[in-house]
Amino acid sequence: MKLKYKRVLLKLSGEFIGGKQGLGIDHKVLGMLAEEIRRLKKHKVELGIVVGGGNIFRGGQGNGTDRATGDYMGMLATVINALAIQDALEKVGIFCRVLSAIEMFAIAEPYIRRRAIRHMEKGRVVVFAGGTGNPYFTTDTTAALRAAEINADVILKATKVDGIYTEDPMKNPKARRYKRVSYMQILKKRLKVMDSTAVSLCMDNEIPIIVLDLTKKGNIESALQGKPVGTIVGK
Repeated sequence: MKLKYKRVLLKLSGEFIGGKQGLGIDHKVLGMLAEEIRRLKKHKVELGIVVGGGNIFRGGQGNGTDRATGDYMGMLATVINALAIQDALEKVGIFCRVLSAIEMFAIAEPYIRRRAIRHMEKGRVVVFAGGTGNPYFTTDTTAALRAAEINADVILKATKVDGIYTEDPMKNPKARRYKRVSYMQILKKRLKVMDSTAVSLCMDNEIPIIVLDLTKKGNIESALQGKPVGTIVGK
């Protein structure tokens, strides 16, 4: 099977890890994710994963915590999710390493760009935890930053819907799905895909984003083959 993309950055939200409730850790979801990734590894895809922490703690304003402190707490939540993903992958025989932007040697390796690339070249899945290590940056921005650093061919933004719509399809059944959309359209129309910093970073580095439904079996594999899955964000 010929793949259009060889080195991939998969962006997962914390809510996705939380399953239907969007809270805590849903091990059925992790099991499904592990099986999808195992399908990819048969094709020797080099895979990095950035995961959010909203299923455990959401940083930012509005939760009564100081913004910077709340963001650091959110970063720690991403480490918990990263360890859960690592455990799920290892249970199906996939070698995995967690690299954290916040050093915690007992449970994760420190994030070093060259080390991350070497792990991927050796066939290991790398889970990037701890966000960027700085407050005021989302895990979407982390995904764009890490994708640029490891020279990823594409970012796969995994959601529970099959792409980007003109409106919320849950509220308006007549909402249309975009097959392709530009970075500038995302920014101008304020489409809720990734935050503006992340989209701008992808635009500057010409990294395409594919927004797809990860709950549909085989979707990631189809996307990497270049099949029309979800919505492509590009030039």
